[in-house]
Amino acid sequence: MDKITQQRIQKLHPKVREEVIKIIEDCDKELTGRAKIRITQGFRTFDEQDQLYAIGRTKPGKKVTNAKAGQSIHNYGLAVDICLIIDGKTVSWDTAKDWDNDKVADWYECVKVFAKHGWSWGGNWKTFKDLPHFEKGSIKTKTSEIKTTWRNLIKLPKDKAGYIIF
Repeated sequence: MDKITQQRIQKLHPKVREEVIKIIEDCDKELTGRAKIRITQGFRTFDEQDQLYAIGRTKPGKKVTNAKAGQSIHNYGLAVDICLIIDGKTVSWDTAKDWDNDKVADWYECVKVFAKHGWSWGGNWKTFKDLPHFEKGSIKTKTSEIKTTWRNLIKLPKDKAGYIIF
């Protein structure tokens, strides 16, 4: 796992950090060839979310998100975006390439690993597909399981570090 990915994991919600480390390790085991996984985005502040939302609306460019501040699971540290790093230097978002020649696209090997850990993939969304995006579907607490929709998360209290309290 590269240093950039490690740094981004440390900004995720504390409840998912160890799980994401395991997911990345599992992905890297599946990717037996030239590709390794990198987290390109993890936790995102409300301000950063509003800046992204403005692209294609009040700022030039193609729309990159339909989520305003508070409406992205990234805003709660429960989502990651990924890319593949080829040969330790080249960034790829190619979802079809089979870098390890095992007859399965490397990207989809990672999709399967995230799914095994209960994370949903933005590539399965009906509209505005987000192929690099994965998010935690729910969080188990001592007494219940909370679906990690923004409508649920935005109501929850935060700790001193700004993370949702589960």
